[in-house]
Amino acid sequence: MINLLDFNQSQLAEYFRGIGEKPFRAKQLMRWMHHYGESDFGQMTDIAKSLRTRLAEEACIALPAVSTEQISRDGTRKWLMDVGTGNGVETVFIPEDDRGTLCISSQVGCALECTFCSTGRQGFNRNLTTAEIIGQLWIASNAMRQEDAPEERIISNVVMMGMGEPLANLDNVVTALQIMLDDSAYGLSRRRVTVSTSGLVPAMDRLRDQCPVALAVSLHAPNDELRNEIVPINKKYPLKELMAACQRYLEKAPRDFVTFEYVMLDGVNDTEAHARQLLETVRDVPCKFNLIPFNPFPDSGYNTSSQDNIRRFRDILMQAGYVVTTRKTRGDDIDAACGQLAGKVLDKTKRSARRIHIKAAA
Repeated sequence: MINLLDFNQSQLAEYFRGIGEKPFRAKQLMRWMHHYGESDFGQMTDIAKSLRTRLAEEACIALPAVSTEQISRDGTRKWLMDVGTGNGVETVFIPEDDRGTLCISSQVGCALECTFCSTGRQGFNRNLTTAEIIGQLWIASNAMRQEDAPEERIISNVVMMGMGEPLANLDNVVTALQIMLDDSAYGLSRRRVTVSTSGLVPAMDRLRDQCPVALAVSLHAPNDELRNEIVPINKKYPLKELMAACQRYLEKAPRDFVTFEYVMLDGVNDTEAHARQLLETVRDVPCKFNLIPFNPFPDSGYNTSSQDNIRRFRDILMQAGYVVTTRKTRGDDIDAACGQLAGKVLDKTKRSARRIHIKAAA
């Protein structure tokens, strides 16, 4: 059965043409599914009853099942969503005074194996479908829909910074982004939707051409030697190539800068010398920095940089004229902070088993 959540509006129009219906039905269905959060065809009252009956027979609006929901003491909410065959992904909502940000997952696990990331430690199973990606926004939007003001948007920003590398699942991610931006669906601004990548250069170029939104790059190291160690994809796409791709992306980006994310690891990448190397690395790319205090997880092998080191690192960047933010840790009491998302991954890579074997042998 066809899951209509897998389709953007143009794809829905093609679907309706294929069954002999007018393409304008696509806009109607998008509004019902996404704007109003309706999953029952029978409730879509401005669609002909005969078509509603046919849709119920031939198609579905199938969402991930919510396994658990947790609310942090700071108001952060985390959902574990069942995506079948023993797998689950995590989605996090972060409330702030001037925005509500939803952090969405794109894969079950992650194949890139950045050494400081809990998700990467879990291994990799598969890409999420478009329906499973946009379904996270659907579920969160409906969960927080205000009874007294159902039209009011609570989620103002979306960041593709959950489990997985979004650009390793580019086709499904782009379709989901198109739905997020569609005025008949969620109507989000390109400036308020951010895709984070560890640096898949060819996919960055494709995203620029297909659906340019705000871009964040998980940098985490100021030179190739260190980045090869903690962000292994750097061996394939080293910093020179990555910086060039950032410059190309900005030609079509909705913002005139790239955000470089930099997790602060005690004694690894947080010295004043590292900060000065970082300035040299990014000197030709309009950018801002988001420093992320490392959020510990069991057997990570890393410690969080001291507040003094983070402050000195930040000051060097700011004195060079850059905008620098230090991310406030949110939801750490429910393991919802940056780098802590793990979900449930039936690991096809056997990475977890190998790590346990190596640890036991040592």
